[in-house]
Amino acid sequence: MSLAALAAANVRCIVKAELELHPDHNLIWGANGSGKTSLLEAIYLLGRGRSFRTRNSQRLIRYGESQLTVHGRTGTTPEQTLAVQVSRSSATVGKLAGVYVQSLAELSWAFPVQVVDPGIHKLVEDGGHRRRRWMDWGVFHVEQGFVQLWTSYARALKQRNAALRAAPDSATLWDVELVRWGEPLAQARGRWVERLQPYWGEMSRTLVGLEVSLTYSRGWPENMSFAEALAASRGRDAMHRTTHVGPHRADATLRIGTHLAREALSRGQQKLVGLALVLGQLRVLQQDGAITPTLLLDDPAAELDQERLGVFIHEVKRLNCQLVITALEPESDAFGRPNRVFHVEQGRVQPV
Repeated sequence: MSLAALAAANVRCIVKAELELHPDHNLIWGANGSGKTSLLEAIYLLGRGRSFRTRNSQRLIRYGESQLTVHGRTGTTPEQTLAVQVSRSSATVGKLAGVYVQSLAELSWAFPVQVVDPGIHKLVEDGGHRRRRWMDWGVFHVEQGFVQLWTSYARALKQRNAALRAAPDSATLWDVELVRWGEPLAQARGRWVERLQPYWGEMSRTLVGLEVSLTYSRGWPENMSFAEALAASRGRDAMHRTTHVGPHRADATLRIGTHLAREALSRGQQKLVGLALVLGQLRVLQQDGAITPTLLLDDPAAELDQERLGVFIHEVKRLNCQLVITALEPESDAFGRPNRVFHVEQGRVQPV
């Protein structure tokens, strides 16, 4: 489902912006620092409840302001509206059809959005938290009840870690809850990675030109049940006052032969692998009929040679989804002639 309209206020350098978007190809152009990426962050915030550039959403609030607001519409009826508010004094809140959501994850059902930005290489280079988030967004759209599994496990983990800090001997009381929610959570992720494999293989060979393996590590040893792994880790957990095994330590491991991809690949190659992860995931979801997302492309040509850029453009076009692309020049037509063009200058947006 594409985004038809966006209204944002106090998002970084953006004082106020209103955009009527096309369901196909939208181009946002302007000089560096003009606010192009801030608009993409506002769009992303509508579908994820967070930014793709920082974990702290309060950093998005314009200097001197107490809050930011983003409103969106995916259709013409009141039921197709969504909104997010970020305040310096309270938690981020979201609304669907004017009603507050219980979890920001609910926004993804109304407006599925994915992004490719210059930091896409961090999917390969950084620790497992980014790849877990990448996995979970895909699982969320194909596994009914996944949000409940995830939130229930996170709640039990928080309680167990609090017990480890206060009274380590009492932490084991939370093991049953961790296992109850953690095992099906890990199984859902495993099914997703298995489903992804043929698409991943094709996309990695096409974009990267190498055989890059993708394997799922559930967060505890394969030769143990989760309960056994928790029991084996009790001494270490008590010593360090935190839980060392479980789905919160899961990863999607990328390798070239026997070497970790982050150690064997250049920055440019890591970016290509990151692109393959995102596009492969979108291909699965679209083929399965789960979603047709909006794809945000922030300076997509950065660090790609002409050959790889051409392959990337071809694969993006095959998705046949709504695109919102940033560029330095209005003549940017690498992805075809845009249906709608916006110019950003000093935080102000005008349709062209």
